[in-house]
Amino acid sequence: MKWIAIVGFVAIIGSLAAALFFMMRRPSEGDHQARSRHMARALTFRIGFSVLLFVLVLVAYLMGWVQPTGLPVSR
Repeated sequence: MKWIAIVGFVAIIGSLAAALFFMMRRPSEGDHQARSRHMARALTFRIGFSVLLFVLVLVAYLMGWVQPTGLPVSR
């Protein structure tokens, strides 16, 4: 389960980096629509990856594959 979470976070960061690349790229003639479309698609993938990772962690918790550890109680 740990590897799935790591891969999910890498996918989220990768899609954010792709959106940043398309946002910061210098526009050429008539490239504004394509640039906006690519950036929106990258951000949509980020949202999808985030929701998928949340659902996977929730299902893993409900199936008993992961247990919450909580914060240690200190007095």
